[in-house]
Amino acid sequence: MFERLKQKWKVNALQLALILCTFAIGGSLTGFAGKKIMNLLSVELDWLWAIIYILLVTIIWPIMVLMVSIPFGQFRFFSNYTRKLGQKIGVIKSDAGSRKSEVRNRKPEVGN
Repeated sequence: MFERLKQKWKVNALQLALILCTFAIGGSLTGFAGKKIMNLLSVELDWLWAIIYILLVTIIWPIMVLMVSIPFGQFRFFSNYTRKLGQKIGVIKSDAGSRKSEVRNRKPEVGN
């Protein structure tokens, strides 16, 4: 399993360990911060609390993981990872479409 992740992400064993630690610490801090914020909001209805918590954690997670990645030296990996994730869920526009149209519309240059 770890070998597949190393190949997929094109990282060595140390980087993989740092990435996995960043995921673990960032996720734990996200849950902790989410609970603290929810306590400040004091929402009484269980179903409303669950919806707000899920939305809050979804917003906090990328920020928290990027913050944790800095001391672990994995900021570049996680900035790329969160950008790709945002593109997949449709929050961030993909650059691929605009790049393809630029290539198609580019006129060939005439040699010197």
